[in-house]
Amino acid sequence: MVKINGKEYQYENKQLSAILSELNYDRERVAVEINEEIVPKVCYDITILKDGDIVEVVSFVGGG
Repeated sequence: MVKINGKEYQYENKQLSAILSELNYDRERVAVEINEEIVPKVCYDITILKDGDIVEVVSFVGGG
């Protein structure tokens, strides 16, 4: 199991970029942390989630 923003998912051995897409996140408008480490955007395609990973995804929203 992988925990993303507090919810559990069966996403082990899957690319971070694919998961973001499945969950409808715009990868250009989010910041991602895995196990308390910020993941650079250039690493989204090569980062594979493992069982027990804790992921936080923060979306940026424009406003004024």
